[in-house]
Amino acid sequence: MTYIDGFVFPLPKKNLAKYRKMAALGCKLWMKHGALQFVETVGDDLDIKGLLPFPKGIKTKPGETVVFSFIVYKSKAHRKQVMAAVMKDIDAAKMMKDMPFDMKRMMCGGFKVLVSS
Repeated sequence: MTYIDGFVFPLPKKNLAKYRKMAALGCKLWMKHGALQFVETVGDDLDIKGLLPFPKGIKTKPGETVVFSFIVYKSKAHRKQVMAAVMKDIDAAKMMKDMPFDMKRMMCGGFKVLVSS
């Protein structure tokens, strides 16, 4: 069964272009090292009535939007293998050096897939 790394974090809108470049590099790195899928999304329709909207849940500040991302692996063991290869890659060090958002406010975790198409 596949395994997912998921991420949600606030991003200053002024840093969207910089983040897009970094995400494109991340996509190339993870796919190069064996990830099955790499997806980066930015908030669009975030004012959902009757539910807890992402901006409220992660306490965005004025001028911020929400990024929701995930990476798909064959298994948890495959994830460990891919992550080890990515972290050894010289480009990963460059990518982590100057993040365009506050990493302390990023929520992340690994997820077992319950249902998939």
